Amino acid sequence: MLKGFFNVPEPVNEPVKSYAPGSPERKELQEMLKSLRNLQVDVPMFIGSEEVRTGNKKPMSPPHDHQHILGHFHEGDESHVNQAINAALGAKEAWESMEWEQRAAIFLKAADLLAGPYRAKINAATMLGQSKNAMQAEIDAACEFIDFLRFNVKYMTEIYGQQPPVSGNGVWNRVEQRPLEGFVFALTPFNFTAIAGNLPASAAMMGNTVVWKPAYTQIYSANVLMEVFKEAGVPDGVINLIYVDGPTAGDIIFNHPDFAGIHFTGSTGVFQHIWKTIGENIYKYKSYPRIVGETGGKDFVVAHKSANPKAVAVGLSRGAFEFQGQKCSAASRAYIPSNIWGDVKKYLLEDLASMKMGPTEDFTNFINAVIDEKAFDKISKYIDNAKTAEGVEVIAGGNHDKSKGYFIEPTVLVVEDPMYTTMQEEIFGPVLTIYVYNSEHFEEALELVDQTSPYALTGAVFSTDRYAIELATQKLRNAAGNFYINDKPTGAVVGQQPFGGARASGTNDKAGSMINLLRWVSPRTIKETFVSPVDYRYPFLGED
Repeated sequence: MLKGFFNVPEPVNEPVKSYAPGSPERKELQEMLKSLRNLQVDVPMFIGSEEVRTGNKKPMSPPHDHQHILGHFHEGDESHVNQAINAALGAKEAWESMEWEQRAAIFLKAADLLAGPYRAKINAATMLGQSKNAMQAEIDAACEFIDFLRFNVKYMTEIYGQQPPVSGNGVWNRVEQRPLEGFVFALTPFNFTAIAGNLPASAAMMGNTVVWKPAYTQIYSANVLMEVFKEAGVPDGVINLIYVDGPTAGDIIFNHPDFAGIHFTGSTGVFQHIWKTIGENIYKYKSYPRIVGETGGKDFVVAHKSANPKAVAVGLSRGAFEFQGQKCSAASRAYIPSNIWGDVKKYLLEDLASMKMGPTEDFTNFINAVIDEKAFDKISKYIDNAKTAEGVEVIAGGNHDKSKGYFIEPTVLVVEDPMYTTMQEEIFGPVLTIYVYNSEHFEEALELVDQTSPYALTGAVFSTDRYAIELATQKLRNAAGNFYINDKPTGAVVGQQPFGGARASGTNDKAGSMINLLRWVSPRTIKETFVSPVDYRYPFLGED
């Protein structure tokens, strides 16, 4: 067996391709989209060495064309949850005993596969299955997941390299980072293919074995991720991909003695229920499970009277409406001073008027569909209620249609009451609510920002006055885990802005940093004494 201290390739952020007209990547992606649309795939669960097909087939359709069938996945039941747990536990000894550089090589290979031969496929699958346009798919499914894999390998080596000081005097102290005792449950969302891949992969990289349950609306691209994992060499049983409903999975997993941790991204309500369930079952587990979650957000933009109105407008149009506002970090509420509101409004409405809406296959469309009918109905209800609410003005959008796809126009509300429902509750759709405040009352506006919502994920301040920026940074120190100055509150880059929030937004364990990987190991301190004492007596016991 080879031994050595190995240096891994220094990670750099994957360059984002432009997909401009005439570019080779645009042509390749368009051809892949056409190919996948004309193919109906049969998607099994992956449990241990088996591709499990139950015959209980569920259709997968593009949200922007819900009558078209991309394929079917095989839904599982309780037996498959147990089978996946057993497969994870069965693979555990060999996987955690594998040398760390071998695990690193597997995930570095997965990154290179995504950067090269699988780039068009993972992007096209995300565009079709989750209705992301080409740029949103590129920065998510390709670049961000590639970055997660490469940077996490580097963080893993740094964690293993952290050792206590040598104390001398015949003693050697060292620390080993053990995987958790048991299996990890990865519960992943629809909105980011990168998150769906990173939640199981980061835990697996640290030597854990995983049961992975994706959102049903992301299974189409999850199947491609599993294809990449397989080709990269992830051994059977290390990452087990199952399609079962949440309560079915939870009833079994959260009652299992070998449950060691959950890596979660999703709603605050679901996460709080999971936390409560784990607490109620705490006596059943071999160890205290790690609970890592990134949940909801009601992300803000607050502008100072000195702000550049055009910059604010673009921060809002991009921050609120890219991927139809279906980002945990999307700008959802804004506080604009009265002195620049006229210009901000003009520029924002100009931007919205130029945005085209339609299917992702047409690259000229900036706005696509929301994820499914349930989301469409929920978001539409907020909009319809706002149309009849006192003190609320719909200044843009407000229309919605689900006859062919789940399309909702980018909608902007202006409210007189800063505590109106859409200023407080997470909508997770293309709805931006704006409160115009007296431009001389900036500090009061900051207090509103901090106190209005239970969430604390992302937020942004726009200003050219450094005193105002400093004040906002201090006043809002607990209001956002990712805070942006003169930029939209979305688009965190792995290795540059580790992502996560606190309050009702999660445990703030910062995906894309060493902090997150530390949650998937359990350190053991080892002290070795080279020459052991052979007499219990200390010198102080001697007589004068």
